Amino acid sequence: MDLSDQEAARRQKMEQLRAQGIDPFGQAYDQTDHAADLRAKYGDDSAEDLVKEDVHVSIAGRIMTKRRMGKLGFVTLLDRSGRIQVVINQRIVGDAVYELFKSADLGDIIGVKGVVIKTQTGELSVEAHDYTHLCKALRPLPEKFHGLQDKEERYRRRYLDLIMNDRSREIAMLRPRIIRAIQHYMDSQGYIEVETPVLQPILGGANARPFVTHHNALDKDFYLRIATELPLKRLVVGDLERVYEIGRVFRNEGMDLKHNPEFTTMEAYCAYSDLEGMMKLNEGLFESVANEVFHRTTFEFMGKTVNLAGPYKRWNMVDAVKEVTGVDFWQPMSVEDALKLAKEHNVEVAPHQHTVGNIISLFFDQFCEDKIEQPTFVWGHPIEISPLAKKNPKDPRFTQRFELEIMGVEFDNAFSELNDPIDQRKRFEDQLKAKAMGDEEAAEMDEDYVEALEYGLAPTGGIGFGIDRLVMLLCGCDSIRDVLLFPTMKPRSE
Repeated sequence: MDLSDQEAARRQKMEQLRAQGIDPFGQAYDQTDHAADLRAKYGDDSAEDLVKEDVHVSIAGRIMTKRRMGKLGFVTLLDRSGRIQVVINQRIVGDAVYELFKSADLGDIIGVKGVVIKTQTGELSVEAHDYTHLCKALRPLPEKFHGLQDKEERYRRRYLDLIMNDRSREIAMLRPRIIRAIQHYMDSQGYIEVETPVLQPILGGANARPFVTHHNALDKDFYLRIATELPLKRLVVGDLERVYEIGRVFRNEGMDLKHNPEFTTMEAYCAYSDLEGMMKLNEGLFESVANEVFHRTTFEFMGKTVNLAGPYKRWNMVDAVKEVTGVDFWQPMSVEDALKLAKEHNVEVAPHQHTVGNIISLFFDQFCEDKIEQPTFVWGHPIEISPLAKKNPKDPRFTQRFELEIMGVEFDNAFSELNDPIDQRKRFEDQLKAKAMGDEEAAEMDEDYVEALEYGLAPTGGIGFGIDRLVMLLCGCDSIRDVLLFPTMKPRSE
């Protein structure tokens, strides 16, 4: 192997440990305490108080800094919760253990049993009474100030990022707390958490390009799901009434600050509800999660202060386009009229988008989306881009649908669900026509779902939102890669 001097020296120390009868890669250790808990419990105590309390602890972690002053050694130990200083006194631990400490490298993992003290400088520390080598690090950590600065490398080698960057570790631990808070709120509203298949034989539930895989036993291609919508609505047909699922979905599309090919969503469906009910659920959920995990509703996101306390602004899509561009799509018009308006405003329209509804959506995306800062329900989407949403009974060109936008970023999508099986079949047929014209994101015909609707789906409200983007907002991150432990990356050669 082509080893650096440091790597060669560490392997030599590994062999020296073996020669002393010490396993370089250790055994299980009884870790009963963590740095953050000790700081929270004893950080304000005086040195005299700690002597009286005589608090015995057992900690374990990685050596991040190390220094010696004669017969005293000082180590900064990193565990999952943070850092704490360990004091190794040769008089207490003995000569052999002190020599073991002296030979340790940064990055090595050790266990320490001892008492909590305050040093003369007032730093909360653990005075070691027992010192155990647990794992030899054969590679040196990146330098503190010049190490893992390249974001691409941070994402590729997340293990080093978690060691070196406290903020990355904090986000990794906040994410599951946010998901638990979502579950707490949904459970409190009477929803049942369920699981649906990741492998699906028919493409549906959203407009997106899928990943395709092959099932050998059935000799049939399957899709990795692009959404959980259709199976969940089948469960509402089965009279479970209120269901939700938190799970991975997969879309074979581009990667950028807001998109990763695999991501986590929560979808929920509620019988006897509608668009208005989903707006209230959305506001209540975001506000509840923010308060449970962070005890506040204001957050810094993409350079602005965002307030998640409801109620949120409501902005009709056609009104928004008219307000920003002056173009009035409320007026009846032909596709030719709409294409002419698009050309006049430099809006590019693909062949499969030659409908008035698609052109309205393109106008909104190009001119209005980036005007949104605070949480805003954009509602009233055209029927052509909403194959699973119920028509607006007052204007069948549009649907009972909204998307929540914050700082120009889409956070969720909600409908008054389409429960008319005849209309649903017609929408699926229109999607097949769009697919034939080159729309790779169009849904397929799902005969079983149409059959399920024929048994009766109660009027239902449904919502789906991206958990990764919610974590981005709550943690103040501008990139989805910062909240995914293992984002999809291009090969290094590219």
